[in-house]
Amino acid sequence: MAIIINIDVMLAKRKMSVTELSERVGITMANISVLKNGKAKAIKISTLDSICKALQCQPGDILEYVDDGQAAE
Repeated sequence: MAIIINIDVMLAKRKMSVTELSERVGITMANISVLKNGKAKAIKISTLDSICKALQCQPGDILEYVDDGQAAE
C-alpha cells in the first residue's frame, strides 16, 4: 500500500488514547485500529475531517505517500 496512515503518531503527539479518539470521532475502536494498522482500503472524507478536528491536525499530518518499492512491510 502506497498510502501510510499515521494516526498512531498523531495520537502520541497529542497524548490521546485510541478510546478517546474513538469517542470524539464517533467510530469504533476496531475501525480506528484498521486505519492504524494499514488494513483500510478506503477512508471517508467525513471521517478524515472528524479525525483531523479531534487531533487538531491537517490531513497531511495523518496521510503519507510512500513509493511501493520503499514501503516498510
